[in-house]
Amino acid sequence: MSKAEKTRQFIIEQTSELFNKKGYAGTSLSDITSATGLTKGSIYGNFENKDEVAKEVYLYNSKRLQTDFVNQLNSEMTTREKLFTIIDYYRKTWEVNFSRGGCPHLNTAVEADDTMPFLKAEVAKNFENWANQWNRILEKGKTQNEIIESIDSQKYAYQFIALIEGGILLSKTMNNKTHLFNALERIEKIIDTELIK
Repeated sequence: MSKAEKTRQFIIEQTSELFNKKGYAGTSLSDITSATGLTKGSIYGNFENKDEVAKEVYLYNSKRLQTDFVNQLNSEMTTREKLFTIIDYYRKTWEVNFSRGGCPHLNTAVEADDTMPFLKAEVAKNFENWANQWNRILEKGKTQNEIIESIDSQKYAYQFIALIEGGILLSKTMNNKTHLFNALERIEKIIDTELIK
């Protein structure tokens, strides 16, 4: 990495929790300079504007979350084991993720919905990618004779995302992990009663 690339990465990493906790509108340039120890000139020497910083931070937070749970999977697992491993990831890491400000997809989607189309488009892409990951696991499960062939994998993928994100929203808002855990248990029941052969 060049010096400029290292500086950009440093800014992104140092402000990742800041943006996720305070929001993109609520994070000021002075917050960014405080978090990084850099001057305003250094920030704008590496990014065109605050919007670009916000976008790159969201992409960083999103990738970190995705990498975390994908790393839990391996090719030796059955389809059920893969699905339950992803669910268990949320059960085991809720405290760490909540301390970082919660789910970056959810936070950014809510904030960007009507005010920041450049961020909303990135969130939509990431939700689609996330659904495609679930979909691929389910479709592979069909070829391995582990998943009922007639099910609509994409429909279930988005249903799982809706349950997880809804559980996170309620748990974070009400400071009670039970809502997330109930949503995860519901997904497990769906897997065992509607999907697995």
